[in-house]
Formats: sequence, C-alpha cells, structure tokens
Amino acid sequence: MVNYAQLLLPDFSLILCGYLVCRFTPLNRSVWQPVESLVYYLLFPVLLFQSIVKSPVDIGAASGLIAAGMLTGVAGIALAYSLPRWPVLGKHLDARDHAASAQIAFRFNSFIGLAIAERLAGAQGLLMIAVLIGVCVPLFNVAAVWPMARQGEHGFLRELVRNPLIVATVTGLVANLLGFRIPGWIEPTVTRISAASLALGLMAAGAGMQFGLLTRGKALSVSVLAIRHLVLPVIAFGMGRLFGLNPVQTTVLLAFSALPTASTCYVLAARMGYNGPYVAGLVTLSTVLGVVSLPFALGVLR
Repeated sequence: MVNYAQLLLPDFSLILCGYLVCRFTPLNRSVWQPVESLVYYLLFPVLLFQSIVKSPVDIGAASGLIAAGMLTGVAGIALAYSLPRWPVLGKHLDARDHAASAQIAFRFNSFIGLAIAERLAGAQGLLMIAVLIGVCVPLFNVAAVWPMARQGEHGFLRELVRNPLIVATVTGLVANLLGFRIPGWIEPTVTRISAASLALGLMAAGAGMQFGLLTRGKALSVSVLAIRHLVLPVIAFGMGRLFGLNPVQTTVLLAFSALPTASTCYVLAARMGYNGPYVAGLVTLSTVLGVVSLPFALGVLR
C-alpha cells in the first residue's frame, strides 16, 4: 500500500500544486476557468482519441475487462439512482441536489486515470484504460445527464451530442475499428498536445477544488462518496475474480474503480442550472479521498 501511495504521489502533487497556485498567486480562477475549457474541449479529447487509435483494440482479449468495468459502473449508477428509495435516508434527500450529485458516485476523473494507468502498466495499461474510458464515458454521461434532464427542462440528446468526451471516444473507437492511424508527420504534435493535457488537467482539477457548501446535504454527500470510494472498488474486486482477469487487467480495473470523480461534474451541474458550488465541494472531497481509495484498491484489495 505504501508503494502505491508513493507511485501516485506525482499525480496528486500536481493537483495540490494547482490548488495552491490558484489560491495563493495572481493565477486565480479567472485564469484556470479558460484552462479547464481548453483541456475539456480540445486537449483531453485529442489525448483520448490518440490513446484509442494508436494501438489495435483486441475486443476479444479485452472483452472480460470491458464487461467487468461496465458492470461495475452500472452497479454504481443503480446504487446512486436508488438512494431516494432507501428507508430513512430517502426522506432526507433533496430531489434537485440528488439529481445533480448522483453522477459523483459513478463518474471518474479520466485525467488521473490515464496518468495512473501509464505509471502502473506502461503503454499496455494506457491502452486498457483508454478502452475502458471509450466504452464507459458515453454510458456514464448518459446516466449523469438523465436525472438532471428529467428534473429540469433540458434537451437530453442535445446535452449528449455536445459532450466532447463522447464525440472523441465514439470517433476514436470507429477510427480504430476501421484501421485508421494518425499520420506520422502529425503524430509528434498530437503527442505533445496529449502530454500537455495530463499535466494541465491534473492542475486544473486542483485549481477547481472548492470546500464551500459541504455541510449541505450531509447524508447525500456521505452516500455518493461512499459508493464512489468504497463500494465500487469492492465490486470491481469481485468482478475481476468473476471474469478471471489477468494481473494487469485487474490492476487497471481496480485503479479505474477507485478514481476520484470527474472534475467536470460541477461544470455539467452548473451548466444545467443546478447547485454548482455544492457539487464542486463533492468533487473536491472526492479528489482528496482518492489519495486513500486508490492505495486501498491497489494495495489492499489487489
């Protein structure tokens, strides 16, 4: 567990660096908000597309990992959706806050996931996590948008079609299956953009951390974070055993299950007219809890 904590230190150091730079230098939120948009709409989609298309995807060999990852995510979605129906707990949940924060329980920070997978298992780990991202991001984004679209008056399909992560993953998978490869003359540029997205994405995640409004909806907060950081790693452990995954696949799956939630959760909630600062507080706490849940999944469960 200590070795995994040391392995993850560089990535969480970048998150801490982003937080400190944003809070204690002139490079405040007015600087980092455009950086988040740059990463979200351009840099990260390029990284995702490149990670998926640069190596042939063996669907047969990856089928067990894909199934285990998707079933783990579906279990998280089901648990998050079911919270209002739980005895006692359901009576204390605000419907709009639940609609906005249910996504915290199952979405994941792809920036951190890609950085950690490469550190854990090199190019093979990077390809595996890219495949998981490719198949899970559309499903998880559908699940994130659905309760807010139902509570509000937003076009469900419009929100999905405009999501850059869904566009990048779908086009990447289609390009891979069609045998498309990035031309050699442009690959160095694409690689540099991809590398920049990881560092900037991690720092932007830190810059976006907000501890305000965490006292609001304590029962809801504890529930969605417990699903994200405790229940899902345990479910992933069971899925790994059920599908007989090899050691590298198991490592990637456990890391995937214990990631902090997506930093874009609060962007989505705010854009759809929900309580953005509350969701931002949950994202912040999830990022901090990732320091514990990732070593727990990789060092204890594994």
